[in-house]
Amino acid sequence: MIDEPQLLALIGGQHTDPFAVLGMHAAANGRLWVRVFLPGATTVTVQDARSGAALVELKQRHHDGFFEVAVPRRRKAFEYRLRVAWAHGHDQVLADAYSFGPQLSDADLLALHEGRHARPWLVLGAHPMHQHGVDGVRFALWAPNARRVSVVGDFNGWDGRRHPMRLRHLAGVWEIFVPHAGIGDRYKFELLAGDGSLLPLKADPYAFFAELRPETASRVATLPSAAPLSADRVRANARAAPVSIYEVHPGSWRLGDGLFPTWDELAASLPAHAADLGFTHIELMPVSEHPFDGSWGYQTLGLY
Repeated sequence: MIDEPQLLALIGGQHTDPFAVLGMHAAANGRLWVRVFLPGATTVTVQDARSGAALVELKQRHHDGFFEVAVPRRRKAFEYRLRVAWAHGHDQVLADAYSFGPQLSDADLLALHEGRHARPWLVLGAHPMHQHGVDGVRFALWAPNARRVSVVGDFNGWDGRRHPMRLRHLAGVWEIFVPHAGIGDRYKFELLAGDGSLLPLKADPYAFFAELRPETASRVATLPSAAPLSADRVRANARAAPVSIYEVHPGSWRLGDGLFPTWDELAASLPAHAADLGFTHIELMPVSEHPFDGSWGYQTLGLY
């Protein structure tokens, strides 16, 4: 059974090592305990993931949504699911985020720690994936000076107590796999600073997609497939080839009817126009997310 200080730390969003408490854990006497924190839940039942059989209902230890139970007749860890009845009347069968092990490899962590990771965007940020029969999203953020980091979003009611992350001490990276989160979900990170102060929610510096301005949340997405390079592009991008860059703000270029031109409309006229002027390349403004169209993208967000 969880002790009072750890319980209060979880409820208050102050616990620095949630994976040491939540999920399935063996006690000194060999009994298996399952502990979950699900604000808004009225009942939670442990199910065997393979058979779907209901095993035991968890006991509510705190009215904010902390439940725990010792699983009867089980001494060996097993894959399980949680049948959750919510106060608003909706029932769900969920995989437990705290039943999944460490996400990032030691090699990736070491490379991040030493500042030599060649493709950090494949490790940090949000990545949809399939683990142990469950679809979800792996989140990772480098925040070595934070006391606690949580991912918040559409999948957990933006409640920073729901998904506090695991700290990988080698690299100062926080990670978690959130079952049932998916492409299109909005999310941010909630950080408790080293001095204990709660910081404003942070967008993901490695996000592949973002909300439409003026909103600032990141969105779960995948990288598009790389476009094949034509022979003309290879020649134009050669180091010995001449370079003359035409900078253009797509949203206002040749604006005729007060509406933004579409990319198809730009493709039909912009390259030929730039080539006629003697330019070899086009730079599109802005190169980052921005909160205000009138700035032409000079006020940037999401620089990575």
